[in-house]
Amino acid sequence: MKKEALTMEFAEKYRTVPLDTRFTNTNQTRNCHQNFLDFQRCSNVRGEDYEACQYFKRVYKIICPNAWIEKWDEQIANNTFAGRI
Repeated sequence: MKKEALTMEFAEKYRTVPLDTRFTNTNQTRNCHQNFLDFQRCSNVRGEDYEACQYFKRVYKIICPNAWIEKWDEQIANNTFAGRI
């Protein structure tokens, strides 16, 4: 593959999360948590394959540490998640 093709493929696969003016500080913990909640709420109403839900999922997967996501998913499965979904 040519360098240009690799660059385009990389740009399509890996994107940074756009600025969310609700979370302007460098600490993105609240942004992570809010996008996780937004995905859960959206997928409950619209289904996981809905385009907007996929946006929230992509954002929280990029921002949140994997350990947090695993913990939250486990808590949701056990009905012990503290957030309001």
